[in-house]
Amino acid sequence: MNNAARARPTQVFVIALPLVCWGLERLVQSAHPRFEVIGTATDLDGGLAMLQRVSAHVAVLAIDASRIEVLAEFCAKTQAKLLLVTASSDHAWMDSAVMAGVRGVVRTGEPPEALLKAIEKVDDGELWIDRGATSRIFMEMARQKAADRSDPERSKIATLTLRERQTIAAVASDASAPGKVIADRLCISEHTLRNHLTSIYNKLGVCNRLDLYAFATRHSLHELR
Repeated sequence: MNNAARARPTQVFVIALPLVCWGLERLVQSAHPRFEVIGTATDLDGGLAMLQRVSAHVAVLAIDASRIEVLAEFCAKTQAKLLLVTASSDHAWMDSAVMAGVRGVVRTGEPPEALLKAIEKVDDGELWIDRGATSRIFMEMARQKAADRSDPERSKIATLTLRERQTIAAVASDASAPGKVIADRLCISEHTLRNHLTSIYNKLGVCNRLDLYAFATRHSLHELR
């Protein structure tokens, strides 16, 4: 247990449909003062908007978000550590969610105490996944590294941050859009956009937005929204 972290309550934000949200909020509040619910939302967009205004340590998400890209974008746009509550038994999907930035997965069939323990561990900086998932994720990461070594362009792509991938997707989706339009879509300033693009150009070995568009199309980098 991280003693410094436990010196303050873990601030939790809950995102779930109304009935589920009601139950999760009361479960987390039952562990007060160890945990404190500082906000709730009943949809992803509303949750993300609120999380950008509050300082949650852990966000508990119990809404179906089947697209890994959605979870990746969610993780990139908030400082809160994301913990999923799901009924899914799809191991590949859950593994991909963790690789996209999710810090833990709790199945709906587990006892309530499992969620409270998961929140504590995730707040302490640990992952909350089973041993099978840990093994599968490490094997997939090793496979990807081996593939990157055999493909120079994949090696370049692997150096991109999630935010840079999102910038590429925004540029590739509308190559003729002015920089201000793209920056607004990404909720960043034009200055920050220029910094991202400079870093992207250097990493990928391209010279301008037209070259970037061609590279992104060739490698389907426009698909991350």
